[in-house]
Amino acid sequence: MKRFLALMVSAALLVPTLTAYGSAVVEAQDAAPSRPGQRSIPVLGFDPAGEHPFDQLEHSSDDRIQHQVRVQQRVVIRIGPAAPRDRRTMLNELPRRPMTARFEEVDHGNCIDAEDIIGIQPTNDNRLLFFLDNSNVLAAQLQNGCSARAFYAGFYIERSDDGRLCVARDRLQSRAGGSCQIADFTRLVAVAN
Repeated sequence: MKRFLALMVSAALLVPTLTAYGSAVVEAQDAAPSRPGQRSIPVLGFDPAGEHPFDQLEHSSDDRIQHQVRVQQRVVIRIGPAAPRDRRTMLNELPRRPMTARFEEVDHGNCIDAEDIIGIQPTNDNRLLFFLDNSNVLAAQLQNGCSARAFYAGFYIERSDDGRLCVARDRLQSRAGGSCQIADFTRLVAVAN
């Protein structure tokens, strides 16, 4: 059955060629002088006596309708949880004696550079801790109805024009399928007792 189908397709492809060949032969016979003993030669495709074969180069500079193509690129940034090796390193740097400092939250701007984020961690009070490469730790309050636990494996954000992650503008896409926006950023600062 497949062979028959292939044969039919190839025959269908040959029909226009054979039709063009037949009409070219008829035109050549009509145009040829009918002298006894002279055979007519069918003209197929390239006719050296016809138009110049390389007219395409001359016509390339003609004004023709130009179509516009727009290439758009979408960049998605993946932010993952802090690597276990990095967490162990951070814990090793903590002093072995009881800490005398406590942490307070201070206001932070509405945006951070997405490239500065080196890891995240969800907290029990439904917030995300952002660990930045300048050793700052930010707490991000998520909008109502969002669960920080959905971001345990990290998240994706679509790269914006300015390369920043902003409050109430950019959506965090969790790897588990959730989607959320950040309602507020605060920065954790050590305060001596």
